[in-house]
Amino acid sequence: MTEPKILIVDDEPAIRDMIGITLDLAGFKSTAAETAQQAYVDIVDNRPDLILLDWMLPGGSGIELARRLKRDELTADLPIIMLTAKTSEDNKVQGLDVGVDDYVTKPFSPRELVARIRAVLRRTTGNQQDKVLRVFDLQLDPSSHRITIEDRSVDMGPTEFKLLRFFMTHQEKVFSRDHIQDQVWGSNVYLEERTVDVHIRRLRKALSSVEMASIDYSSLVQTVRGAGYRFSVKPC
Repeated sequence: MTEPKILIVDDEPAIRDMIGITLDLAGFKSTAAETAQQAYVDIVDNRPDLILLDWMLPGGSGIELARRLKRDELTADLPIIMLTAKTSEDNKVQGLDVGVDDYVTKPFSPRELVARIRAVLRRTTGNQQDKVLRVFDLQLDPSSHRITIEDRSVDMGPTEFKLLRFFMTHQEKVFSRDHIQDQVWGSNVYLEERTVDVHIRRLRKALSSVEMASIDYSSLVQTVRGAGYRFSVKPC
């Protein structure tokens, strides 16, 4: 299992460094941004598992970024913990109304922060892990580990299952082979150069195994020349 990725968004280098060390020691993988604009780019390009978001940021507030993320269906389910020196009840209510998952005021203890992160991840990822994924008549059920196309069972290996689940939860984005490897196999696993390609071919073969299906589901896994792969319902 890969380490949960936490994005730290804070304009103070000392706080970013302190939180980063704390998260690394706790077994998380952390990245950092110092502005709302940098954070948004990072979120789109390298979707984190949770965001630690400072309220006061240069070039746009954290609460504005949180509102933007919660309004977008592609990022609405991203868990957010606000980190801020604002302690008034009105500020907390405003943050929670936007849809953030927790609110931690500065100064805070590293142990409390880690505990809150784990609590939010348990609550949010637990709900997402059991969610049935569906694209047209392709359905993936994580609980039963079953895949069906037009109510007919599809057989595939465990790696192809994880690949398909990753693609179905990250549609319409191009991912490099290295990024797919990190997400499906883990960042500490060494693979031969074309291992990802081999499993992509196996996934496509499994998706095309249902005879007389209304569409070619293998075509949803698209090759982007020079960039990697994407899962898309739109034509190449």
